[in-house]
Amino acid sequence: MPGSSERGPRERMVFSAAQLIRRDGVAATGMREVAEHAGAPRGSLQHYFPGGKRQLVGEAVDWAGRYAGNRVARFLAELSRTGTPTPSGLFAAMVRQWTEEYEAGGYGTGCPVAAATVECAATDADTRRAAATAFATWTAPVAAALTDMGVPAARAASLATLMISALEGAILIARAEQDSRALTTVVAELAPLLDGAAGAG
Repeated sequence: MPGSSERGPRERMVFSAAQLIRRDGVAATGMREVAEHAGAPRGSLQHYFPGGKRQLVGEAVDWAGRYAGNRVARFLAELSRTGTPTPSGLFAAMVRQWTEEYEAGGYGTGCPVAAATVECAATDADTRRAAATAFATWTAPVAAALTDMGVPAARAASLATLMISALEGAILIARAEQDSRALTTVVAELAPLLDGAAGAG
């Protein structure tokens, strides 16, 4: 994920909260830790987030969903430079982001939206709704990309959900096993299905 040096203090705190949640989870991410990570005065937390930690977590989850959704266009641009984008190529790019991160820095982090969902879905309706919105924000551009590649619109949303579900599950298994096996497996196994839906397989 991108650095935060060019952001203002509020944006840095949202970014930092997302990074800490993806590493430590919601419960272990305190407001003091967020301020320290962001290099922001502790007093600014109440100024920018009068709703406290719940507001900050919700905004961090929202940021993560928008970040993931915006990455889709970047993946498509990269694929276009080397050929015609395919559904399997897009999925491979989505997964590669994680395999590269894990191989370079270990398996200590996951998706902040998933972390917030696991910890808060049963106890915090606001965070659950933020997570649901984040997943929708991510799913929509994936579905749109699939439609542009020839997948029927009626099926594109379902396949986008499948792709994100498979990726999130593989991330979880990779962290448990400290190995990228699950990530490479979902790419290989879903490729024929995804390209077949576009008439390419």
